[in-house]
Amino acid sequence: MLRRVASRVSMRSRERKLQLFLDLLQPGPETTVVDVGVTDAPFGAGSTDNFFEALYPWPERITGVGHTELERFAAAFPQVRAVRADGRDLPFRNAEFDVGFSNAVVEHVAGGRDGQRQFVHELCRVSRRVFVTTPNRRFPIEVHTLLPFDDVLDPLAAKDLAALFPYRVRVINTGMTLIAVGPE
Repeated sequence: MLRRVASRVSMRSRERKLQLFLDLLQPGPETTVVDVGVTDAPFGAGSTDNFFEALYPWPERITGVGHTELERFAAAFPQVRAVRADGRDLPFRNAEFDVGFSNAVVEHVAGGRDGQRQFVHELCRVSRRVFVTTPNRRFPIEVHTLLPFDDVLDPLAAKDLAALFPYRVRVINTGMTLIAVGPE
């Protein structure tokens, strides 16, 4: 029961994030997007993993980056280019992508704030604009599990998130989620 409720809450949150992404960044069919933090899992059957690839109108313009093997991801999303890499050391040219996207990944990055900063700087390096989300440390419940935050995550407050970027970003607080969009 709790898992189903968490899945529904998570899906609604992801749908709102995608709509905000579309509204703020106004991508089109030629916009290239790198999604750093994909998992080797399909979308659906209660899973909201890789929702961006499943719901984005132009999946053929996405490059999905994950730190594990991506065989199931590639099979589930054949139009998406799959790349295995560490988000702190991306194998792309400067400004290779129009937009960098990362949903609820930065709080999992190893190495504390330095590791998180390295991750964000890499995303900014390879992308002209970015859209980065993370659970809000000020929200009392972890949005994936509907339980209080545990030690696996390093959740951020709005000022912590903004401080990770090499330039000014707009931080949007939706309550349970923080979203950084930039450069401002």
